[in-house]
Amino acid sequence: MASGFFALLDDIAVLMDDVAAMSKIATKKTAGILGDDLAVNAEKASGFVSSREIPVLWAITKGSFLNKVIILPIAFLLSAFAPIVVTIILVLGGIYLAFEGAEKIYEWIFPHAHPDTNIPSIELTEEEILAQEKDKIKAAIITDFILSIEIVIIALGTVLGEPILNQIVVVTIVAIIATIGVYGIVAGIVRMDDLGFRLIKSSRKEKSLKKSIGTFLVAALPKIVKGLSIIGTIALILVAGGIFLHELHFIVEYLEAVPEILIEFVVGLLGGFIALGLFKVFQTIFFQKKAH
Repeated sequence: MASGFFALLDDIAVLMDDVAAMSKIATKKTAGILGDDLAVNAEKASGFVSSREIPVLWAITKGSFLNKVIILPIAFLLSAFAPIVVTIILVLGGIYLAFEGAEKIYEWIFPHAHPDTNIPSIELTEEEILAQEKDKIKAAIITDFILSIEIVIIALGTVLGEPILNQIVVVTIVAIIATIGVYGIVAGIVRMDDLGFRLIKSSRKEKSLKKSIGTFLVAALPKIVKGLSIIGTIALILVAGGIFLHELHFIVEYLEAVPEILIEFVVGLLGGFIALGLFKVFQTIFFQKKAH
């Protein structure tokens, strides 16, 4: 009886070791998309009244958890009964990530004006401000849903050959870490300027360490968001390239002398610009037909 109990504990320990190792690999594979997720959400969670930033972020976080609750069971059912569908979604997700990365690079090279949708809050009633806030929260949750699908599918792709129990535990852990990690960091980022203003306001001297830190935090916020956007874009292309190379592994074997990360970037970039080019062609054809 006792030996059976200890054997069960040993099996559980082995399972947890396997899960920990696989979770580490899955988290590493999803790190790229998490970088983009962080950049996107930091941008979407900023721009609110200071007192509303945390409540808004909490609302988006709850929506993100709900997204995972919807996505995870569907992903596990597909993995159990139609694993080929997971592979197809993974490749399509890679194309989407590559497209998104290429589109951002294209806009950096050929910037175009965006309509200014920011309406001064002084002109809005309290009801209008709350309605605008709800719209932004809804848009952020929809964006999170798309990114969550990518995170879950990429994580699932790393453990597709494992037993279904391992898949469920590993991917669920990655999904929870992704949500708590991303939105925890975003909360810190969006409150940087508020902390900075408080330090500046509380400083009684014209030149002090407190005021210098406060000024640095206020100035650093937009640069951090922009930096995260650049890092996230590079990460998107690398993740996409990694997905493509997993299905076209002969490319890595053929180019053994070239660092794999460079091959991933080039393949992801090429795939992204091909997808972007096709999108632009279809977009042009659609608008021409609509004009006629």
